[in-house]
Amino acid sequence: MPREAEISTNERDFIRQALRENIRLDGRALDAFRDIELSFGDEYGVADVRLGKTRVVARISAEVTAPFADRKFDGIFTIATELSPLASPAFEVGRPTETELLISRLLEKAVRRSGALDTESLCLIAGRKCFSVRADIHVLAHDGGLLDCSCVALVAALRHFRRPDVAVLGEEVRVFGLREREPVPLALLHQPFCVTFSYCDGGSVVLVDATAAEEQVVEGEVVVTMNRHGEVCQIAKYGGAPVDALALLDLTRAALEKVKMLDDLVKRRLDEDAKKRDRGGLIAELSAENAR
Repeated sequence: MPREAEISTNERDFIRQALRENIRLDGRALDAFRDIELSFGDEYGVADVRLGKTRVVARISAEVTAPFADRKFDGIFTIATELSPLASPAFEVGRPTETELLISRLLEKAVRRSGALDTESLCLIAGRKCFSVRADIHVLAHDGGLLDCSCVALVAALRHFRRPDVAVLGEEVRVFGLREREPVPLALLHQPFCVTFSYCDGGSVVLVDATAAEEQVVEGEVVVTMNRHGEVCQIAKYGGAPVDALALLDLTRAALEKVKMLDDLVKRRLDEDAKKRDRGGLIAELSAENAR
């Protein structure tokens, strides 16, 4: 993960010693997440997630296009990650960092390759027309936990998004506006979440949701992606200190508890957002659209 401005050797030693004594600088338990806040925008498919001081906004969009030649019965789903220099000095405009590529790759495996989104439901006319769904991940502030925060934002935005309703007449596709028909939610088969475990002190200390300062003293990371049913979508480890195979079983059990918590949070915020929109009904939606 990216490095903020390098901390001093004394600070590193202080953090390491504190972790050996099961103490974190922010007072959390070693296996605890920071406070998570989730909110949705006025438009469907915009999710704003704050994990401590880390902030990520995910935006979903869709358009009708031609499918890939070798996937005639599938729609298209792509994920693009943008790390702003405003979020961290480690990021530069126009120069993708290793972290940016890593986050995009892990989110791709977690959501797209796990079959979370039913891409066949995006097909309109086989080999001719389909929906192309794009997820843009914008990192606005970085203080550790980027992948976990980005995954929550992505899943929440996908569940919140509504694509335009369509009618297929022969070889023609008619896309209906908001005033004509209610938009349609995406077909999500399951909701995976990423939980990152960081290793310190030769693997004797395991952290959940490491801050940017803690990330500078960790010796390795393991990312466990799973849904609330306990189905593992991926286990990723890129370099660092070795991890015992049996320890991975303990990590999956610990990850399941966190995944259920994240899934409940997303459901709760979605229900709250739906109630707000139902108060005004379609008239309120149209008024909001006109105001924009």
